[in-house]
Amino acid sequence: MIQDKIQSREAVVDACTRLKDEGKTIGFTSGAFDLVHAGHVDYLEKARALCDVLVVGVNSDASVRAYKGRHRPLVPQEQRMKVVAALASVDYVFVFEERRNKKNIELLKPSFYIKAGDYGRANLTSSAFVEKYGGRVRIIPVEEEVSTTDLIDRISAVQRSGHGRIREKQGAEHIELGPKKQAPGVFLDRDGTINQDVEYLHAPSQFRLLPNALAGIKAFQDMGYRIIILTNQPGIGLGYFAEEDFYRVNREMLKRFSAAGIRVDKIYFCPHSKSDDCSCRKPGQALIERAKEALNLDLEHSVIVGDKTADMETGRRAGMMSILVKTGYGGEDGEYGGEPDMWAEDLLDAAGKMLEKERE
Repeated sequence: MIQDKIQSREAVVDACTRLKDEGKTIGFTSGAFDLVHAGHVDYLEKARALCDVLVVGVNSDASVRAYKGRHRPLVPQEQRMKVVAALASVDYVFVFEERRNKKNIELLKPSFYIKAGDYGRANLTSSAFVEKYGGRVRIIPVEEEVSTTDLIDRISAVQRSGHGRIREKQGAEHIELGPKKQAPGVFLDRDGTINQDVEYLHAPSQFRLLPNALAGIKAFQDMGYRIIILTNQPGIGLGYFAEEDFYRVNREMLKRFSAAGIRVDKIYFCPHSKSDDCSCRKPGQALIERAKEALNLDLEHSVIVGDKTADMETGRRAGMMSILVKTGYGGEDGEYGGEPDMWAEDLLDAAGKMLEKERE
């Protein structure tokens, strides 16, 4: 049993004393074993071939932090011991707090003190002591060139490539991760597309869902689209209502969504009026780009659904499919020219048309 292999250092010392009295040779090695990989497995198998009983010391969390930094280990000591103990080549595992092996060797007095080939004999501070009591030092050449640190660096590089970033705010760092798998998104206008278009909507009591809105959004979600709400809110910039009013309305909307099993990935809004000439107001692309980066979106297969020509122009500039719904303004605002890729009665009809298109 795996758990039988995991013992306190004192219990392992007692067991090894008995085994040596029976004529068994004891091999000892140690390490952090933070992410156990093929290199570890190969090395431990070769170590076991040198002796009758292989004992592995696993550095405690505190000792790993002391020499590898505050972000290590990635895996806590109990789990690291369990993974090492699961290997057939290993007979006993214990955790130790010291950074060096001097105390382990003094207590165990193994027949073989074994380390991997990335150590030179000169780096092993306990070599002289081992040889003094009659033990032998063995360096096993590394054939599987895998490094835990290299693996972590590669993972970090992937995260830095756009799907994860380290953010700093008010002197504190946090890791912000986006979805790993790329997926299409559906960008939904809010007023006139999801809910009735009320001029400068700012009170939750004014929020009224349009027919089939929930069913349509749920259908998009079930098709694998990330749900993004993209809305111009010039009333904030003009002073007709505050950002907090906008958030209150959104909370009411999200409550309805939650009850219907809908999860919104992001809500983006532009608080500026036309005169501000910003890049985030639809059909500007600033918020589209932010969503693409944050949610790892496949824009080529994404779609925008809205009731105004500005929504359609936004989609055209982003290279997305555009669907104009006949709710709200129904495209009669006259702000931009051009035809949408599709017309739909409402959000449910829009989802149905996209499903049809995908099947084709």
